[in-house]
Amino acid sequence: MGQANTHEVNQTINKTLMVARLIDGFWDRWIVHGVCKEDLMRIRPHLSSKEQWINIWSEYANRKVEKALAANQENNSFETELLLRTAGLYYQLAQWLLVERSDEKLLLLDKSVNTFMVADQYSTIPVNNEVIHIDSYKYYGRVRIPADPKGVLVFINPMDSAKEELFTYEMDIASRGYVTISFDGPGQGQTYALEGVKATKARWEHFVEQLISYAHIKFPHLKIYLFGTSSGASWALYGGRSPFVTKVVAVSPAMPSKDLTLPDYFVERMASVIDSEADILPDLDEMQPECPVLLVHGKQDVMVSEEAIYRLYEQLPDGKKLLEYEDEGHCCNYKLPVIRQRSVDWFQSEDGV
Repeated sequence: MGQANTHEVNQTINKTLMVARLIDGFWDRWIVHGVCKEDLMRIRPHLSSKEQWINIWSEYANRKVEKALAANQENNSFETELLLRTAGLYYQLAQWLLVERSDEKLLLLDKSVNTFMVADQYSTIPVNNEVIHIDSYKYYGRVRIPADPKGVLVFINPMDSAKEELFTYEMDIASRGYVTISFDGPGQGQTYALEGVKATKARWEHFVEQLISYAHIKFPHLKIYLFGTSSGASWALYGGRSPFVTKVVAVSPAMPSKDLTLPDYFVERMASVIDSEADILPDLDEMQPECPVLLVHGKQDVMVSEEAIYRLYEQLPDGKKLLEYEDEGHCCNYKLPVIRQRSVDWFQSEDGV
């Protein structure tokens, strides 16, 4: 990596660190995905450099592992599993700061994935780590299979995330009797770090199509549902064109907008995992789903306007539902557990949510 490029990467990291220290909303997604508020209160004032970020989150991950060992000694399997998953999330957060593929990033990611695999051993619902091959690349995923499953829920993850980050989604939905499938797509998690697969619109189209095909082949007698947030919601809507998909839940689907200004650190981070394309979102005006959609919108969303949401809703096929939250912003972070519950209710009934 050249000196100029190294300077740009360091600038992006420094911008990210500044936002993390100054903007409370930066942490919303991590809190709802399992970061302990008490840990964050202690850690946040000290995140002033890349080294501090990595060392502190790794240290707190190690502490969770130690607590998990103690819980295991007391035969508390649930607490052991949860502590290990939290540790894996902290390792995931440690590597997340690093913009480009590197040995350091791979090492931290490996710690995260391995910690989750250890946690899987304590789960009452079996978890399989799977690989699917698309265009000569390996795509890495996790599949939970409860006894006598009611259906299959495929998570389409937001662009700036990895499957391990959304472990609460898996635990929540699988405990309600649904198979969960979550893979790292182009530009995400292990698929990016190990295979170097960057995101393009064409790769995402193929990935979503192959992921649905995988679910159908593996569970041919079960109905398939898609669940996505932000850019993942947009691609879930794209996946709703498949005849194998029964219903789609789309929370705050991201839509291209000339009026939208994203933070510099986020734009620069995305540029590192996107393969020279200005726009990698599907055109929802041209690629409408053919199955019922539960569309979820936070009315404080500054990334997706009400006008855009309502216009999209009008175009959706019969069976659609609109769920709005007055005090929520993009991704409706603090309502996600409720949204997941209402989604399952909607899957099981034709009477609405």
